[in-house]
Amino acid sequence: MLRRLTIRDFVLVDRLELEFQGGFGTLTGETGAGKSILVDALAFALGERADASLIRAGAERAEIAAEFELDDSLAAAEWLREHDLDTQDGLLLRRLLDANGRSRAYLNGSPVTVVQLREVAEALVDIHGQHAHQSLLRGDAQRALLDSHARLAPLPAEVADAWRQWRDARNRLDAAADDIEALATEREQLGWQLGEVSALGFSSEEWRALNDEHQRLAHAASLVEGAHFSLQVLAEGDTACEAQVASVANRLDDLSEYDSALEEIAVLLHSAQAELGEAISALRRYTNRVELDPQRLTEVESRIEAVLDCARKFRCTPDDLPALLARWQERLAVLDDAADLAGLAERVEAAKQRYGELARRLTAGRAGAAAALGREVSQVMQQLALGGGSFDVALLPVEGGSAGGHEQIEFRIAGLAGNESRSLAKVASGGELSRISLAIQVVTSQAASVPTLIFDEVDVGIGGGVAEVVGRLLRELGAERQVLCVTHLPQVAARANWQWQVSKVSEAGQLRSRVATLDAEARVEEIARMLGGIEITPITRQHAKEMLQLP
Repeated sequence: MLRRLTIRDFVLVDRLELEFQGGFGTLTGETGAGKSILVDALAFALGERADASLIRAGAERAEIAAEFELDDSLAAAEWLREHDLDTQDGLLLRRLLDANGRSRAYLNGSPVTVVQLREVAEALVDIHGQHAHQSLLRGDAQRALLDSHARLAPLPAEVADAWRQWRDARNRLDAAADDIEALATEREQLGWQLGEVSALGFSSEEWRALNDEHQRLAHAASLVEGAHFSLQVLAEGDTACEAQVASVANRLDDLSEYDSALEEIAVLLHSAQAELGEAISALRRYTNRVELDPQRLTEVESRIEAVLDCARKFRCTPDDLPALLARWQERLAVLDDAADLAGLAERVEAAKQRYGELARRLTAGRAGAAAALGREVSQVMQQLALGGGSFDVALLPVEGGSAGGHEQIEFRIAGLAGNESRSLAKVASGGELSRISLAIQVVTSQAASVPTLIFDEVDVGIGGGVAEVVGRLLRELGAERQVLCVTHLPQVAARANWQWQVSKVSEAGQLRSRVATLDAEARVEEIARMLGGIEITPITRQHAKEMLQLP
């Protein structure tokens, strides 16, 4: 569960540290005080997208840290172990946002990507936004909610992947059938080009060796003459360096008996004498190896000209020929594959069979979950003043299937505008839609495995006795896990185990959000404010006490 949330320079918040409790808690306050900002800050820490506009005016960066208590059995703890991250002291999520819009994320002090942050966050917190009821009108959102409630993952992703593979196989078969003549022409041309380059038997290593050998053969006379000249100067002439260096070194050896300072110089000369001897030996070996070979020079020049002719023919450099040959071979393999219409048809059928098998498994899982979800949501609807209404999840067949499976998911309602079951988008009014959305969220949250649930003003459009029921449902949910609700309804706030009040103050000409933990007396005042507005009367306070069940 969420234990602590630390916020620095985020929107209207300069410095704030919140200690969370278990059970059901509410966040209340005037409109615009910044209640939803706290939810946004937590969402940012959990990996939501953000930009520099979230940084408090005048600050260089925003920083959010969320500390969680972990149970070893939770999916989040398993994720941390898989990524070699310590779980003994719980989990600390930390995210920074700088003025350039760049963010950095950390898990228990180790840097991670935002994608990894989201992966672990999905097992920690489930946030239901105040506009959740609007997303329920979209078919993709309804499908995702049903699949999540049925815990079908990773089957939906596997079905989508199988669908794409089947579609791609069909497209390749259709393209091959339509362009069979063009493909044959291209194959013929590629075959001729491959024959030309393959016959050359050329490699990049050979090209470098050819150029090196050509340089040596073309300048063989100069090389031989230079080597003999060097030997004459160093070892074979009347004034050869080798003999003179030896003479000087020996003379200094004799003189070093009178002055030891000459001994070091003599050592250096003997070292130079040894290296000079090695160089002379290497030169003699070189002169024995290098010789004039006009025939070999002609052969090398002929080979170089053949390579250059081939490169010019295909408009590339000699070094590019091997890569060009490899690309042509790959392309020819693709064309050979495309020309095999029977083989392509077999692949299409195999991909179709795989998709069909996975999609049927997905349909079976959805069918069972849809029936259960319909019954459970219908029961909660009766408590939310939607008596007579029933909720149904329809699986509408999609001819030929789709990436989402063999069916389209449609949430339906019966009994609100006639007995006929009709699409949720066509039946429910705004207030009814909010209550139906809340019923769905309560049911799906009960089945979820995440330990912390956040409800951000999901009770919009609800009031009176229905609000009391909402408060009771959230309280019951809080008995099993941690629940935090941002609300304007006193009936909901009064049901909470604990309550915070958010207010907006002006400091040094700038607005700031502040959060106060309310004790029993302060809760009476806050509930009274929510009931009566600006002027709070003794009667309002008495009503607040009754709602809080205080003497």
